[in-house]
Amino acid sequence: MTPAELSSTVLHAVRRAVDAGELDVTVPARAVVAPPGPGGCGDYATNIALQLARPAGQPPYRVAEVLRPYLVGVDGVADVVLTGPGFLNISLGGAAPATLVEEILRAGTRYGHADAPDAPDGSVVRLHCPHDLRAVVVADAVARVLRCQGALVRVTAEGFDREWTAALDVRVDGVGPAPVSLPVTVRPVPAPADPLPLGRDAARWALLHPAAHDRPRIGDKHLAQREGNPLFRVRYAHARSRALTRNAADLGFTAEPGPVPDAPQELLAALGDHPRVLAAAAAHRAPDRIARHLVAVADAALPFLPTVLPRGGEKPSAAHRARLALAQAAGTVLAGGLTLLGIDAPDHL
Repeated sequence: MTPAELSSTVLHAVRRAVDAGELDVTVPARAVVAPPGPGGCGDYATNIALQLARPAGQPPYRVAEVLRPYLVGVDGVADVVLTGPGFLNISLGGAAPATLVEEILRAGTRYGHADAPDAPDGSVVRLHCPHDLRAVVVADAVARVLRCQGALVRVTAEGFDREWTAALDVRVDGVGPAPVSLPVTVRPVPAPADPLPLGRDAARWALLHPAAHDRPRIGDKHLAQREGNPLFRVRYAHARSRALTRNAADLGFTAEPGPVPDAPQELLAALGDHPRVLAAAAAHRAPDRIARHLVAVADAALPFLPTVLPRGGEKPSAAHRARLALAQAAGTVLAGGLTLLGIDAPDHL
């Protein structure tokens, strides 16, 4: 069960409790699940009971007690423990990481993409931006994300320099004043300096990683090959995952999804959250959410990657194959996210 599926399971539990007359609340649109905090246990925790306590007119712990029976026994849920003021700590069955990894590897870099168009009637999302390089880059990234969610998109700009296409791989569908069809205006805070000398990948990252209302910082730090550079960490984690696959082949084994008892919960949570992040980035026209999510995936993956291959005289086992599959899944998510941002994900770094 992925975090997204677990979130739906929690909401279904709330709905069943409401239908049974045990809770008198409106079922929320979303339930947050995350790795347990201090004092928690299990694989994931949710604060849904605290969220519902006031509208239910009951203490959070009592709401959690009501919800627990509706979660225990659900396929994929091994146990539910109440902690603190009313947190539900959920332990999943051992196959949960394997299921998530299988889903990611099956979908490849399209993991998290929508299967069906958002606009079956053929309507088009129209994005318009001023004659500003950052605005054009952000609009280009927003268009890529919207298209991965099934939308039809048209980008226009008040002005466009030809060198932008060659330097940063951006394009627009039309140049001129805003069309009369009430487009979405993309107007981030402009960059304080010309990012083109950074090259395509670093320049796009410098413009896309900050939120639209934040002023981007333009400088050589985006080119630094060290841990302090978030772009380097993301691309390095991807390259390491690909190197593990090559090294495993030299040792005579390949990846096979399976239980990973020591899998970092932060990594599983980040991988499982990828579809939600893509959908939110599309809905809010915010590619910076993807950039920050990729940093979270990389930071969770990097401590795990050195544990993948056999050490010393160890022979490859099912555990090594499962760890390799998880490493490949992390690399796949990183590659897919970077592609949506228009940034290369090299196999060698």
